[in-house]
Amino acid sequence: MKLVRASILLWAIACAANGYAADSTIAITPKQQQAMGIVVYPVSKANAESTLRLPGEIVIPTSQERIVSAAQGGLIDVLNVAAGMEVKKGQVLGHITSTELVSQQRDFLQAATRYRLAKNSLDRDAELFKDGIIAERRYIATKSDFEDASANLSQSKQALRLGGMSDAGIAQLERSGKYVNGVSFVAPIAGQVLEQMVSIGQRVDMATPLLRIGRLSPLWLEIHAPVEHLAVLRQGMQVKIPNYDAEGKIITIIRAINKNDQTVHVRAEIIQNAEKLSPGQFVEADVMTQDMTAPATDHFALPKQAITRQGKDSFVFVQNAKGFIPVKVTVISEQTEKAIVTGNFPEKARVAISGTVAIKAAWNAGGE
Repeated sequence: MKLVRASILLWAIACAANGYAADSTIAITPKQQQAMGIVVYPVSKANAESTLRLPGEIVIPTSQERIVSAAQGGLIDVLNVAAGMEVKKGQVLGHITSTELVSQQRDFLQAATRYRLAKNSLDRDAELFKDGIIAERRYIATKSDFEDASANLSQSKQALRLGGMSDAGIAQLERSGKYVNGVSFVAPIAGQVLEQMVSIGQRVDMATPLLRIGRLSPLWLEIHAPVEHLAVLRQGMQVKIPNYDAEGKIITIIRAINKNDQTVHVRAEIIQNAEKLSPGQFVEADVMTQDMTAPATDHFALPKQAITRQGKDSFVFVQNAKGFIPVKVTVISEQTEKAIVTGNFPEKARVAISGTVAIKAAWNAGGE
């Protein structure tokens, strides 16, 4: 090992003495390549479309999730569903017995009675005023009383709607005068009960969350991609989850960088086979990236270890008859073992994939 290191050092000094420029051939004989452990690998063409494998979390789109809350304070005496059950829109999920609702019904019936009396008085005084029997001042006062009674009735009716009573139930109450002792709560959307937050016999206040319902197709895949991939990610790119045969596309790229781990937030909508996935699940997804500026013939596949960084630029060392020449490349995507790059490669090029540290040392020495 010491002999190899010494050979590398002497060779680098010799390169510096010969004054190699940054763009010239770095002369290395086949015997020196073997001694320094330099291995070369053929460059192969790659499609313009390449794959990035990234981790992500399955979540429910915000527009497909609802919280069912208590419209009235009271006692839960009926609960028809539990977590995991499928429900339809408008399906009755349970019932709350409420004394507050009884008070609201009483106020509504009293407001309805006052409204009818005010309406009769207004009709009578309108005829009397038309015949000149009463003064205009009295007619205006009667009309004002009617408008107050009408507003009070509307307020009482709206309070019953907010309390969970339907318009049909309110009309039935007004016709019959019979009170109901509670209110049923129904599913606002079709979907699955994701969470049951209460149990039978529990007392709740108004607006207490009872159930969480979600529609599980389509779903979102929330990806935290490394910031270096931001340049190649685009809206509309295809996303695949191989283990579940699920597919979708990128719909949002949030360009704010997470300072803690230097990642960018990417959101994909999974449409195909979304039913095979579950909210909260962590998966690995393949993002089919594509360089929009370069044709497919300019893309090459290389082992990742062939790439050498020099400041902000990336290079590979291409073998020629005398040794190696540095070729600047643009990295399109990187995975665990493979990289997709663009660059000016000669036909049937072979690049160094090991021993690149020795080659770079000689290259830098020659440039000083």
